[in-house]
Amino acid sequence: MRTLLVVISLMLCSLTLPAADLSGTWSADVVLDAGNGTATFVLTQKGDTLTGTYTGQLGEAKVAGTVKGNQVEWSFENADAGKVVYKGTLDGEKIKGTVEYGSLGKGTFTAAKK
Repeated sequence: MRTLLVVISLMLCSLTLPAADLSGTWSADVVLDAGNGTATFVLTQKGDTLTGTYTGQLGEAKVAGTVKGNQVEWSFENADAGKVVYKGTLDGEKIKGTVEYGSLGKGTFTAAKK
């Protein structure tokens, strides 16, 4: 009986919680070495894959990324800044994390779902 309880406990511990659906419009407050701004992301999630669009001070761009549990990452390319990468943690209806805006520097962001 004890062995059975140990096996069941191990099986339950190995289960992964499904990722939350990030589909929708997100407004991100961004703080960079080069200054502050706001970006809008319209995201669509299918499984662990994110696609969508960025609109902000760098214009518009297509984004692509991944979701693993409450960890999220997405990026896009910009002709002036280079590769822009957002990495964050989902907490309810907010995502908080770090951002690298290519040649414009690094910083942090907080995004809220509209």
